Amino acid sequence: MLLEKIIESIDLELVTGDVEGKEIKKGYTSDLLSEVMASGNSDIWITVQSHSNIVAVATIIGVKAIVLVNGREYTQDTMDKAKEEDICLLRSKQDAFVITGKIYAMLQG
Repeated sequence: MLLEKIIESIDLELVTGDVEGKEIKKGYTSDLLSEVMASGNSDIWITVQSHSNIVAVATIIGVKAIVLVNGREYTQDTMDKAKEEDICLLRSKQDAFVITGKIYAMLQG
């Protein structure tokens, strides 16, 4: 499923990045960076972490988009690094459980 469709369907805010043509097939939800790295590759990652290390982890495992939940804000350093690595940063006021469920349902349907 195209990332653009996910953003529109569940009302995510695009903070930075180019969503065009990014295909999302699987995702992961976690706040532990080591767990995310051990999970293998994912296309979209849902978390409450906003520091720049999330971009490094995303780059290692091939994440195309990170969804920051609970209305949290990314740091400027994180936004700058995400631009460099072509990783989309998204935000939601909803919690991780709700966003994960919505994205999962879209990917299954």
